[in-house]
Amino acid sequence: MPTLTEAAVLKALSTVQEPELGGNLISRNMVKDLVVDGTRVSFTIELTTPACPLKDEIESRVGAALRPIGAETIEVSWSAAVRRSTPTGPQLLPGVKNIIAVASGKGGVGKTTISVNLAVALARAGASVGLLDADITGPNIPMMIGAEGQPVASPAGKITPIEANGVKVISIQFFLPEGQPVVWRGPLVGGAIQQFLRDVDWGELDYLVVDLPPGTSDAQLTLAQSVPLTGAVLVTTPQAVALADVAKALAMFRRVSVPILGLVENMSGFVCAHCGEVTDIFGRGGGERYAAENGIDFLGGVPLDITVRQGADVGVPAVAQSQPGPAAAALEQVARAIAGKVSVQTAREQPVLTVS
Repeated sequence: MPTLTEAAVLKALSTVQEPELGGNLISRNMVKDLVVDGTRVSFTIELTTPACPLKDEIESRVGAALRPIGAETIEVSWSAAVRRSTPTGPQLLPGVKNIIAVASGKGGVGKTTISVNLAVALARAGASVGLLDADITGPNIPMMIGAEGQPVASPAGKITPIEANGVKVISIQFFLPEGQPVVWRGPLVGGAIQQFLRDVDWGELDYLVVDLPPGTSDAQLTLAQSVPLTGAVLVTTPQAVALADVAKALAMFRRVSVPILGLVENMSGFVCAHCGEVTDIFGRGGGERYAAENGIDFLGGVPLDITVRQGADVGVPAVAQSQPGPAAAALEQVARAIAGKVSVQTAREQPVLTVS
């Protein structure tokens, strides 16, 4: 058998297609620190997100490409470098690589639950994450993520966000006495969101998740016009009334040219913990059908699960619980799907190396 060389390994790896981004591992510049020692090959694959959903498939493809050329021991390490989205528009947050808006047409569909668990799941995967509570008149994120205290000024004179579950969090709730409502007109709401974007010391973030209020009004327009959004995630339940309202949110984001990352169907069936019977309290499959009919990606369904509510009441998100319920796995899958969509979108903006 011919001696295994670095050139032969690189040539073989250039046949391994990245299953989500397209292109191969070499043209995408994903292979780092290659070492060839006899029949042993070791290298690092640099992913575009630590929450990559396709690691196993990539590793399988690597093995299939290298074994036929004589690699007997294949050692693959993993790293991640989240790519920066580069849409046009104002750059209020130069240290933030990707801004993800989470929205719904109506209240009560679990949009904030999705926002909190998305942020925590990405952080637990190894990403640097911020979470902005843009629901100024109904701020629930501090309670749901377990963030307490009052932000202080940073050395640069900006607001230092509170950290909880590995996520940097900012919310109007941190600045209000307990139980005090926010009774503001639209311009004040928009001004608060702009201040949270402009005056908070977010630092370097891979992802900033923005939890928007229901509807299609001042908060949504302020965000879309203030920063270049990587994309929006729409949240609905399966029932017709929620789908009718999420259609308005979809139309609004399309009107202001914000990419749609996809749709999440929340409260997608309830599994009885005692008998295992599934009850479709809000119907089933409405979100997936709507996504298919409107040409957007379906990011997954999340079942009704009492542990989600229990955790939210005490500041322990479902994906961070020591004994997670059935919704946690679905929420983690949704987070991986969203991270994958962001990677695909940013990859289209990156140059691809020519493989000779």
